[in-house]
Amino acid sequence: MKKLSVLATSILLSGSIAVASLPVQANLPFSVSGQQLPSLAPMLEKVTPGVVLISVTGTHEDKSKVPEAFKFFFGNPEQNQTRKREFRGLGSGVIIDAAQGYIVTNNHVINEADEIQITLKDGRQITAKKIGSDASSDIALLQIDAEDLIEVALADSDDIRVGDFAVAIGSPFGLGQTVTSGIISALGRSGLNAQNYEDFIQTDAAINSGNSGGALINLHGKLVGINTAILGPNGGNVGIGFAIPSNMVDNIVKQLIEFGEVRRGVLGVLGRSVNGEIAKALELESSQGGFIEQVVADSAAADAGIEAGDVITKVNGKVVKTFAAIRGKIGSIGAGKSVELTVIKKDGSEKTYDVTLKKQETPKVEAASIHRMLDGAELQNSTNGQGIDIKSVEEESPAAAIGLQRGDVISGINRTRIKSIGELRSYLNDNKGVFALNIVRGNSTLFLMIR
Repeated sequence: MKKLSVLATSILLSGSIAVASLPVQANLPFSVSGQQLPSLAPMLEKVTPGVVLISVTGTHEDKSKVPEAFKFFFGNPEQNQTRKREFRGLGSGVIIDAAQGYIVTNNHVINEADEIQITLKDGRQITAKKIGSDASSDIALLQIDAEDLIEVALADSDDIRVGDFAVAIGSPFGLGQTVTSGIISALGRSGLNAQNYEDFIQTDAAINSGNSGGALINLHGKLVGINTAILGPNGGNVGIGFAIPSNMVDNIVKQLIEFGEVRRGVLGVLGRSVNGEIAKALELESSQGGFIEQVVADSAAADAGIEAGDVITKVNGKVVKTFAAIRGKIGSIGAGKSVELTVIKKDGSEKTYDVTLKKQETPKVEAASIHRMLDGAELQNSTNGQGIDIKSVEEESPAAAIGLQRGDVISGINRTRIKSIGELRSYLNDNKGVFALNIVRGNSTLFLMIR
């Protein structure tokens, strides 16, 4: 941050001098030995009008609750007040349908926004409305009413390869539209947030704050991904950026247009990525795919005949390298839709299944019946079978008092791994005393005490 501040200051103080001293022809020669140098400019001139700046304003509640241990010093907790604070944010978006005015961006860019303003490359500013959003895939769909829009065509992200050239377009730090280039560094990345549907494209094209929701395009000017996250110290770019594949974006957007929400289909399996040990034990030719550890009774997988011990190697004819990739692809397909799965059976034979996905059930659980201090929290088993999602928390409830928040995930208790509501209930029934809930909150882990 110090280096950035110094740089910004130097630009402000000496910008006019620097600009005046630049030579008119301070660029690469147009040709060498009569051959025109390769340039991205012709392609970008057609594509960049399809990438927009998104400005949001909104309010969120600032709950300044006094922790239980400090109430003696700060007085009656009823005196605590909930204040509303205004926030502003910047991001990017991509026009994917010019006729309908549809713009795709990240959910985290527009989440809780009261007003969403779109700035086109030609300078026009237009208020957008939200068609729908999906926090689990971090995709949101907006719509504007405007003429002469330019859309960016979607590529088939299953066809991209590591080493392909890629270009990132967005508005980092609110500076205005910026283009950076690099290559596809890796495919099928996951693990940034275990509760989300992840199958990221990794790129070394520079992505910074404000690029979220922007375009990752190929050299044909087609969208291969929506820029979403970076991995680096203090949120700075170190050449590790992640984008949501265009095929996942396409599947999610179609559902948002049709339903205003994502109605996910569920396969009904638990598993892990195939590693060297599993591949050796099962005598597999490759350490890729998803090893099925458990098949849920009466699930789509069970109905189709998929069994524990099977290995899923392809989804709709496309090779999948990890279990997270399988989850990501299945998670973007709607309930009632069919998916073709290529599976290596326990006897080593290969079989293809046509599976009709079932609706994701979200039964509500009376949290107070599990523990009195969880009263007021809506609990739901995580779709990946690795914890308990906190879907909502009522204000002034016991659950709010201990510090639970919407979006938290209970992953353990007293250093014991907890994968479901049933396991949590059983543990609390079998034990007494003080319990430390292991909570995953975003990229952080913390403990909350109940007794």
